[in-house]
This record gives sequence, C-alpha cells and structure tokens, in this order.
Amino acid sequence: MTNPIIGLTANLVRDDKGRLRHEVKGTYIDAVLRVGGTPIMLPAIASLRAAMIDVVDGIIMTGGDDIDTRPFGIAMHPKSEIMESDRQAAEFALLDALKMRPEKPVLGICLGMQMMGVHAGCPIIQHLHDLKPDADRHKFDNPHLVESEIGCGPVASWHHQALEDCGPFEAIGWSDDGVLEAIRDSSKPFYLGVQWHPERTKDPIMGDAIIARLIDAARAHKLATLIR
Repeated sequence: MTNPIIGLTANLVRDDKGRLRHEVKGTYIDAVLRVGGTPIMLPAIASLRAAMIDVVDGIIMTGGDDIDTRPFGIAMHPKSEIMESDRQAAEFALLDALKMRPEKPVLGICLGMQMMGVHAGCPIIQHLHDLKPDADRHKFDNPHLVESEIGCGPVASWHHQALEDCGPFEAIGWSDDGVLEAIRDSSKPFYLGVQWHPERTKDPIMGDAIIARLIDAARAHKLATLIR
C-alpha cells in the first residue's frame, strides 16, 4: 500500500504588489515526509474544500495569522494580525465539510487548533500578554513544557492567541503556565488539535511522534477505504 496522502491547508500571503499566493511552509512538508506520509497542498479556496477531502487520507490544518473575530460580533484586539479573509473562509468551509466526514483524520496545529475550537463555539483569548506578562515564552520558538495525554516535554510555539476553554472537546494538554495546549474529539477516530508546532519541535515525543499519530490514523483510514 502506498503512503497515505496528507493534505496541508495553504496559507495566503500577499506580496508587495498586492497579489495573493497560496503556500505551505517546508517544515510541514518535511515533517510529513519524515514519518511516512505524502504531503499535498490544499489551496485556500472555500468552494473546493469539500471536494479536497475525498483526495486525501488525512488533513493537517496548518498555522498562520490570527482569526478575525468580527464575524462573531467580537471586536478585534489591537495586537491582532488577522489572516486573509479568503483563508478564514476556506478553513471554516473545510470544518463544515468535515462534520459530514467524521472518519477523516485531522490534526490542527496552532491556528489549526484555534480554528477547530472557534468553529465549535470555543471562546478565544486574543492576546495572551493581557493575562500572562511572560507570554513571550509562547513565541519565537522558545521551548516551554507541555503535559498532555499524548506526551510530555518541551515544545516550540509561535502564538499570542489561545483557546480559553475546550468547549465540546476534551482538554488533554496544558502548558506549565496553564495555557490550553491540546484538544481531542473522542467521538471520531482521529480529531486532534495542538497549540504548539510539532513540525518544529525537537523533542521526538512532542514533535515527529505527533505527526506520526496522524499518519498512522490516515493509513488505517486508507486501508479501511480500500477494503470497502
């Protein structure tokens, strides 16, 4: 059986001439390759996201800029740097479509976890520094400790926002200063969100092993699909 195909959600980046390009950072691609997956990019086009689910065996919702909270009636924090609106629309379109495909393995990383939560009604902390003066420890890849049901150890992070609570999900991991770091939907075969960046984390348990969990779930999903 061939390696499972893993869809990586694309970021939208605007160049100095105002043109948008779809891109995925090489760290995600390299991490998927290291643990036996075949990565492909899922363009940030809302109308295509449902069809893209059928092309892949598993999905990684990648990191990026901040969620625009205005559509939910919440004013933006002055420190927010919101993502391109087309990307936000595409991510929510993907999550809408995944509600009808609970068997599809999904890993949300950083923004990806936040999107999972906000889509399900979780409140978001827009600027951690308002609550934690030393919140820079969650940025610049400064390693900090996370304890979770899927592993414990130092992780690399780059965020200033976080979910305030887990909403309908299980909270399964926290940083040593109390930030929610991992959520899971146990009603699905594999639906996991982590606030840190496993693709940039050097600790093998909190880094490649997290990506490998998705690959294993995607491989099982692929096999089950072939058997049917």
